[in-house]
Amino acid sequence: MLILHRLAATIMFFTKLPLWKYIEVDKTHFKHVVPLWPLAGWLTAGLMMLVYWGASFVFPTPICILLALVSRLMLTGALHEDGYADFCDAFGCFTSRERTLEIMKDSHIGSYGVIGLIIYFLLVFMSLTLLPSQLLPMAFCADPFCKFVSANIINLLPYARDEKQAKNKVVYSRMKPTEFFVCLVLGMLPLLLLPHYSLILAGVMPVLVSAFLFLWMRKRIGGYTGDCCGATFILNELAFYLALLAICHILTP
Repeated sequence: MLILHRLAATIMFFTKLPLWKYIEVDKTHFKHVVPLWPLAGWLTAGLMMLVYWGASFVFPTPICILLALVSRLMLTGALHEDGYADFCDAFGCFTSRERTLEIMKDSHIGSYGVIGLIIYFLLVFMSLTLLPSQLLPMAFCADPFCKFVSANIINLLPYARDEKQAKNKVVYSRMKPTEFFVCLVLGMLPLLLLPHYSLILAGVMPVLVSAFLFLWMRKRIGGYTGDCCGATFILNELAFYLALLAICHILTP
């Protein structure tokens, strides 16, 4: 029953699927959703693969990619993109710790957030469009892997606010060894879909990006927030796609 509630809490938190209509989950379970974040990535990556594959019978590749990206936005309610935009607004301004946290808590989007989203979607779309067509569906494995890498934010940084000040009124609990192992397996397995071992090297870039972001967050606000989690995933995913494209370009004669 505990596992069922944890799974339900994860799906309810990271997607818009209306499980709340069928199962009641105690608030405490939402403190433990991050170790299962890559599992939510399996759902979103699977949906993107399915949409891309289905659309490929009717539309050219660029349209299929756009439809795949839109399908994830619809499933997640743009949860991570919203956090990324707030992160861009807050960290784009050179201001105090308190003001940075205040900006991230504000639901309105500013110029840095708009520009950040435009650059992100342009780079993701162009990266995926330029990948070899046979590799494209498998490239979506970046989703669960990057969520595993991003999930380590709760192990390496303290929460930057009090729990009462949290947007979702939830502060994630640090992973226990068993939870970390589950998160690791769920995040790493999708990489096996990549057809060449050298392509797995693309996974190094999200690790480096995360290390930079975690150091920046510690220096700027002394920890992380929910928006920082979303921003870390978004930037990790972008780094993975760019690294994958670079490796394919190098390997292509």
